[in-house]
Formats: sequence, structure tokens, C-alpha cells
Amino acid sequence: MTSRTLLPSLAAFGSAAAVATFLAFAQDGAPEQQQAKAVTNDEFVSLFDGQTLKGWSGDPALWRVEDGVITGETKADAPIAYNSFLKWTAGELDDFELTVDYRIFGGNSGIQIRSFDADKPHSIGGYQADIDAAGQWAGTNYGERFRGILAKRGEKATIGEDGKPTVTGSLGDPAELAKVIKKEDWNTYRIVARGHKIICEINGQVMSEIEDNDTDTRRRAGSLAFQLHQGPPMKVQFRNIRLKRLPLGDVKKIVYLAGSPSHPPRQHEHNAGALLAQRLLNTHHGDKVHVTTYLNGWPSDPSAFQNADALVIQSDGGPRHPAFWHLRQIDYLRQQGVGVGMVHYAVEMVPGETNDTLIAATGGAFEINYSVNPHWDGGFAQFPDHPVARGVKPFTIRDEWYFNMRFAKGMEGVTPILSAIPPDETMSRPDGHHSGNPEVRKMVAEKQPQHVCWTIERPEGGRGFGFTGLHFHDNWANDDFRKTVLNAICWIAKVEIPADGIVTPTPTQAELDANLDPKPAPKPKKG
Repeated sequence: MTSRTLLPSLAAFGSAAAVATFLAFAQDGAPEQQQAKAVTNDEFVSLFDGQTLKGWSGDPALWRVEDGVITGETKADAPIAYNSFLKWTAGELDDFELTVDYRIFGGNSGIQIRSFDADKPHSIGGYQADIDAAGQWAGTNYGERFRGILAKRGEKATIGEDGKPTVTGSLGDPAELAKVIKKEDWNTYRIVARGHKIICEINGQVMSEIEDNDTDTRRRAGSLAFQLHQGPPMKVQFRNIRLKRLPLGDVKKIVYLAGSPSHPPRQHEHNAGALLAQRLLNTHHGDKVHVTTYLNGWPSDPSAFQNADALVIQSDGGPRHPAFWHLRQIDYLRQQGVGVGMVHYAVEMVPGETNDTLIAATGGAFEINYSVNPHWDGGFAQFPDHPVARGVKPFTIRDEWYFNMRFAKGMEGVTPILSAIPPDETMSRPDGHHSGNPEVRKMVAEKQPQHVCWTIERPEGGRGFGFTGLHFHDNWANDDFRKTVLNAICWIAKVEIPADGIVTPTPTQAELDANLDPKPAPKPKKG
């Protein structure tokens, strides 16, 4: 296969040049030489490149890279008015093991985990693994803007429903524990969060442990950040920032990956769709699932999929597909039994290895010069006896329903969920890479039902689905359309689907309007 280094920028394959470029990719598939290595579930990944603050956000007057380490410093002639933080922006922490080397010269610092943005620039609140130069607080679990001290060094504590900690055990004498901490030298902080239990360890010695039972306030996910404390001048440094995510256990984790913008307003609103699905599921089914989102393409967070029970991608397709250069990751997830779902254009890459990867993971794929993508009113009146169809009532809705998909050989393991008969108008366009062709024209003329949503139970034990709708963002407001999508998402994560399906309130217009991608202003008319 030919090595390629540039992706074509194809919002659509309308022009002759775009089609020619697309076909050049289609001939070779995704080149082996360009495929990224899969990140496995049991490896630690680095969150700092050792040279820049790429993937981090903080006040540039306070944070820099010095001698290959992250350095935060305040000066006597420029005191800060409040605690300021350097935040990791590539993702959020849920259940994890994190190791960080630190050293501190004066003052107080800390490592924020599962935290939240506060009310001022570069201000953070949440759980903090404390650090200080004097050795008084290092190892403490402190709630920055978040209930205060939760467990001092040497304490095991339980946080009650009232938000107040109760000491339930001892980890040792605080002064003796402090002896393992090296002053103005490098120390290794290890933080482990599983469920609502958080352990802080320094240089191999457990310093504090909490179990947070405050169901109204505790946090299961949030930001990672480093602190500079207001007060006397200080300097703190961090290096070897390494993360491994851990299975959530009590809920299923769904990673919803959204592609970058490409179409006019309210079409291909991948980011808004991902955020809407996240809010609906986390708000109304948070006891069963935890949905996290990555927007605008493949995540820069190398740990993104380590503890996923399911991956859903809503995006453009072809060479613009976020996973086009990440087939090894999709294959690894499939082999681990992780559910994989593709929504709308994400059901298409290019013929060959890329589409084969989709078919293996989800049961089907759009194939150019074979499948078609017209806009039409799909009428869905009958449904299979399958969990994804639970609670779905007959409905009709206009969308860009792709059909004549390329399915797994012999439809092995595949169950069609939404099937309808395309009207003659779907063949009004001339034959092309995404429209027409004699075979599909014959099927439409013969009124053969076409499958536009399907599931697969894969041989290795995982599940997948394809859903060709959602060209139009506002279709989320159709209760049965939305239920089908959410049922499919939860089913591939191996959540038990209730008899009436995954029920969520109909989104309001304001909720549909939230998070729409910014679109370029229309060009002024000449004259």
C-alpha cells in the first residue's frame, strides 16, 4: 500500500477533484504505515511531552516548561490574588491510577483530581492531593472550594451525607509518615480513585484515604490540575505525569466521540449531538451509565478508551472519519469486547481495510458505488424482538437514511432494527459514488425493505450497532427516533434495556440549540 501523509479535506464528495482524491484513498484504504498504535488497557500513558504545555491550560505568566519539567512560580513583586491552576485539557478523570513526580520550594500546592472550573480564570475546585514545602499538609486529601479538609495525613475517613468527614482508621503517625517526603527534592505522588474511594500515597507510603458517601456533592469525574497557592512567593515543579484508567465497575462507561463540523447549521451537528446524549443519559440513567465526550475528532487524550465499555462515534466519514488512522485501536477495543457504535456518516470509511474494520466492529458499513445516501421519509412500523427495539413505537421521519449497506457475511450475528421501503424519489439522482447504481435501483423498484439501523453480537462477545440517520440534528426531538439511538448506545455497553426502553424527556428547543457548532457567516452578495 502507498504511504500518505495528508488527509484530504472533504466536507462532501461533490467536485471532480474531491471525488478523484477520495477514490485514490479508496484504492489503498488506510495505509499500514500511517496507522497509529493501539493504547492498551493495562499501560500507563504520559500526559506531558517534556517540552511544551500542549494539552494544558494556565496563566502563562505563572506556568512554563523549564529544564524538561512543568514549572509554576509566583514572585514577590507580582503576588497572585487567588489560587491559580494549570489544567489538563485533553480529558477528564473518572476511575484511575495517576503517578506524578513533584518538588516544591516554599509555599503550598496540590494535585486536583475529578475537579471543576470555579468562578475566576484558572480557578479550580474539587478533591486535592495536598503538597506543601513545610511538610505539614502533604498527603492530605483537601476539598478545594469543596468542603475543606477531608482526610489529614495518617487518616482514613468516611464522608457522610452531610458532607462532613469522620475518621474511621489510622494509617500511621503523621510525623513519622512525613519522614519519607524529601524536602526540595523529587517525590512521587500516587493517587488511586476507584468508585468513591480515593487513596493518596507519597514515595510508596499511603498517606490518606477517603470513602465519599455524600451523594449530593461527591464527584465521579472531573479535571486534573496543578496548583499555585496565593501568599508568599513559591515554586513547584512536576514531571513524569502518567495515567492509567481503571474500570468503573458499578456503571458502564460510554465514550461518545464527535467529529468536527462540516455542514450547514443543524446538519451534522456531531458535537451538539454527543453533548445532548451525554446529558440525557447521565442525568436520567446515571445509575447505569457514565457518558464522557470527546469533541471535534480523535481525542488527544491517549487514555481515552482504556476503561470504556462502549465507544460511539458520530462524525463525517470517508478519510474524514476520526478513526481512519486509528484502525488498530478499533480492532483492539473490539477484541476486548468493547461495544462499538457508528452514527450517520460514521458508518462509512472506504472500501478495503477501513470498511472491513467497521463491519467487524459494528456489523455493517456504507460502501461507495454500492450504498446510497438520499434524503427520504423513513416509515418504521414493525420492529424485531430485540432490546434495542424495546419501547419504540411506529414512527416516520425524514432523514438522510443510507441504505443497501454492506453487511457482515451472511448477516451473521446481525439483527436489523429499523427497516423501511425507500420511495421511488430516492433514485432521482444520477448514478454516482453515493447515489444510484443498477442494483439499488432494481431493489427500490421492487419495494424491497432496506435496513438503516442494525446491531451485531460479535463472535468474541462484544456488541455493535450502526445507525444511518441523524443528518438532521433536530431529529433528536422525535421520542422514538431518540429512544432507538439511546437503546442502541446502552445495549452495546451491556446495560439491561427496560421493557419501555431508555426513557428520556423530549429535548426543548433551547436544549436542541445548545452547543451547535459555530458556522461561517454567509458571503456577502455582489452588487
